[in-house]
Amino acid sequence: MRKGTPLLPGYSRRELSKVRLVARDTVVEVLSEVLNRSGTLYSWARGVQQPQALRGRAPVFVATLPGAKTTTVVVRHAWHGGMLAPLTRDVFWRPSRAPVELHISHVLRQCGIPTPEFVAYALYRVAPGLVRVDVATEYIPESHDLAAVLADHVPDMSRAHAFEAIATLLRQLASNGFVHPDLNVKNVLLYRDNALLTAAVLDVDVMQHIGAQHAGKASQENYERFERSLRKSVRQFGVVLSEDEIATFRRKLLRHPLHSVV
Repeated sequence: MRKGTPLLPGYSRRELSKVRLVARDTVVEVLSEVLNRSGTLYSWARGVQQPQALRGRAPVFVATLPGAKTTTVVVRHAWHGGMLAPLTRDVFWRPSRAPVELHISHVLRQCGIPTPEFVAYALYRVAPGLVRVDVATEYIPESHDLAAVLADHVPDMSRAHAFEAIATLLRQLASNGFVHPDLNVKNVLLYRDNALLTAAVLDVDVMQHIGAQHAGKASQENYERFERSLRKSVRQFGVVLSEDEIATFRRKLLRHPLHSVV
């Protein structure tokens, strides 16, 4: 595998047998040992997972790194979505979107936008130019996606406070010129940070940075995509969501002068 683009500060690369690992400096050796023993990050996490296993396109496992008791990660195996997914499945052109996710995650955090810290990715060579991919991000304890909150599965998180936190997140994204073309109720994560309910954005590899000068456009596109997901959640998850709740959420965004949601 070629070395590819320069690494971000604080990250290292290891070339193992048919595997390229890129990880935070603090855990790169631990993860190298994990790969040598288990073959893939995903198979390791599946075997030592915590009691919770999250759901996405496929099961996503939570596991604590050996010898790093304070580092608990969410490990997912990358799969294609869309109409061609049954054909392309989990095989990507090298280097996949994992390096993009690492870069965007870093930029978002530099801008003060909440998103789980990127820990590592591993590329597994399938054939010349083709790889499978595992990604590990830091686990945020006691966190829940908006879909769970809307379905009343999180009794200590009110919808009103959740929508307030998400309005703050959307303002942050817009003021920094970020558009998320797949913003939905499953990739907004809610958690408490020093008792303050905070919303973090997930699936950042698809995000586009159009620049702060286009904050209004970013706000409009993010809100429209998110509202579509809210309405879809009524059908998909059986959520009871009133037009008044959606209108109130829209008003929260309109409080900010950069936004022109109509």
